[in-house]
Amino acid sequence: MNVVTSLPIRRPSAEWQYPAPLGWRTMLVVIVAILIVLRTGADVEIGRMVGETGKGVAASVGLAEDSQVARGFGAILGQMFPPQLAEVTETARIPNFDRERLPLLSHLETRTETVRSLDPETMRMVARTTEREMLVEPLGYLRQVAAKLFETIEIALWGTLLALLIGAPLAFLGARNLSPHPLLVLLSRGVVSLLRAVPELISALFLVLAYGFGPAAGVLALALHAAGFLGKFYAEDIENADRGPQEALRAIGANRLEMLRYAILPQVMPQYIAYTLYILDRNVRMATVIGLVGAGGIGLELKGRYDLYQYAHVGTILIAIFVLVFALDQLSSWLRRRWM
Repeated sequence: MNVVTSLPIRRPSAEWQYPAPLGWRTMLVVIVAILIVLRTGADVEIGRMVGETGKGVAASVGLAEDSQVARGFGAILGQMFPPQLAEVTETARIPNFDRERLPLLSHLETRTETVRSLDPETMRMVARTTEREMLVEPLGYLRQVAAKLFETIEIALWGTLLALLIGAPLAFLGARNLSPHPLLVLLSRGVVSLLRAVPELISALFLVLAYGFGPAAGVLALALHAAGFLGKFYAEDIENADRGPQEALRAIGANRLEMLRYAILPQVMPQYIAYTLYILDRNVRMATVIGLVGAGGIGLELKGRYDLYQYAHVGTILIAIFVLVFALDQLSSWLRRRWM
């Protein structure tokens, strides 16, 4: 005989209520956040920025008559394009100029120019016509930009290498599960924080005073700041590594270096590669910025041309920087797919 046992039916409790989507604490945080955004937005003129940007967009599509933003961008972009590719130099200014050995694809031109100058006898401005022999290199400035870009890449590479050599030991000493003493953890983390707190542009200003104008100051500026980031990221990954393999090696008498080699590095190496590639990509972009203060690279050329109002040359430099950054981004993506 089969006995059917009926299960008791649970009835919903009368006290249960649908949870409110936003509690009073959440609403308070949202209100405080909105007040902070409104206050800080007024300080940094977010409203004016949005308004001027809207006027500029409207003027560019013909919905408004005039805009300061549209005029400014129009004036600059109109002079930046077409970009400058050729280099024209007066032969009288070229030391040891040899007409028989001209650079590749270059040629000589004689240009007639009318210049107004002061006549010392009559003390009046008179027009004088002069002929000047010019060396025209159709791709001369493009080669000059390519050379500066290559120097920028060298600065970024050496800055990344030095950052790795400085940041890795600081990370090993700053990781609580690997450092031999808590005082070393505190000291190494303090150094890492100090390096990370000083921007590359600020340190480059002081390094230029010490080392002079050139790439040496740029390499050190990039290396010191990047070492702070690598020291922080590397140490955090060491602390977050799985403790199981470490405990197993410690149980058989392995020292700290052996635990690092066989238990920690195999876990964190993919992240280390990603961090290092990111720092390299960032250093390439920052190497163009620190050049503005004389730390070498394409930034020094960019500042010089900008100060001379040669916006066509500036356009060539900006296009070259974009191509370089895009190419490095594709290379980094390929390396990540291959190694990680």
